[in-house]
Amino acid sequence: MFGSRREEGSSATCPACGESVRRADAREYDKHGNRWERTEKEFEYLCKPCHRDLCHQPRKGLEATLVECDAGNSDRETFLARFLDAEMPDEAER
Repeated sequence: MFGSRREEGSSATCPACGESVRRADAREYDKHGNRWERTEKEFEYLCKPCHRDLCHQPRKGLEATLVECDAGNSDRETFLARFLDAEMPDEAER
């Protein structure tokens, strides 16, 4: 349940900067873009500065592309190559 006593004393690590923050001081982030549909979801928690820096505009498939490109699970060079191929497929053929 959101805002439960159990969450008040717990902490989370901001996925953007790696800072450990109290969940009560963090901002809930749903990487799938629909934080209102809560069934069987686990949320990430951003620190306030990183949350402020987010673009709050629609992402038009960005999260799906990041998952497809194995973001966070592959080395930087591999991820960037996959991301560029996914976002600019015509450029990859040149």
